[in-house]
Amino acid sequence: MTPTTGPLPPFDVISGALTDTGLRRRVNEDSHLASFPVFLVADGMGGHEAGDLASAAVIDAFRDFVGRSDVAPEEVAEAVQGAHRSVQEIARGTTRGAGSTLTGVIAVQQNGENRWLVVNIGDSRVYRLLSERLEQLTVDHSIAQEMVDAGRLAREDMATFEGRNVITRAVGGERSPADFWLLPVVTGERLLICSDGLSGEITDEAIRAGLLTGASPAQTTGALIAQALAHGGRDNVTAIVIDVVGGGIHPRLEDTTGGLVTSEPATGTIEVETVPSRRRRHD
Repeated sequence: MTPTTGPLPPFDVISGALTDTGLRRRVNEDSHLASFPVFLVADGMGGHEAGDLASAAVIDAFRDFVGRSDVAPEEVAEAVQGAHRSVQEIARGTTRGAGSTLTGVIAVQQNGENRWLVVNIGDSRVYRLLSERLEQLTVDHSIAQEMVDAGRLAREDMATFEGRNVITRAVGGERSPADFWLLPVVTGERLLICSDGLSGEITDEAIRAGLLTGASPAQTTGALIAQALAHGGRDNVTAIVIDVVGGGIHPRLEDTTGGLVTSEPATGTIEVETVPSRRRRHD
């Protein structure tokens, strides 16, 4: 008798990941994980004392998911809470404090379907390219984003805004809940997960052009990071590119585009019960 419950077959993805210290930093405080079903970037704060430890602790909170095809959204929320606790413990042993961003996607099962669960705290980003259309799936938790939302700053000026390094939520910070969204897995989509060392150096149009080249995910991450370095490389820069090559839904534009407008909010039982604090990122 065929079982009616249990893990769904995983869909097919190809991914590539790369990180670089950049041209002005001595330590890389970014950490990442790109192993199915987990694709995450964490950008640490706290300088040489703790930033790299904080981002590594965030990533470690999700390592137990690697290799699974039955992760539930509630488990991801629990891992986020664990990451908060780990970073808070690191911060207690420092003089400057510690924190980290967290962003990415995790393949989960929801209502008998494979879905992407997008998670975000801070100003690292998740983008999706589908049918040549680029969408930013996450919303920055930053002073710059708040000013854009209020009509006081143009989006294209965010990268040069003096207060661009001030974020309003961080892993390890008080009043810093994660944002979650559930999205369909779409055959043919390409996802980019990156720290602000990439999005702060090159424009969305340059990102779109880089993702459209047809190069492999590994080649694409290298090319995007090379562009960020060519534009100044002021920060650590990390990028993960994921191609869904099979097992997702048919990429009908009307069903799959719209980003946050048509995505299903993952609320209720998986909501992280922490609250938004403003933290300036340490150089």
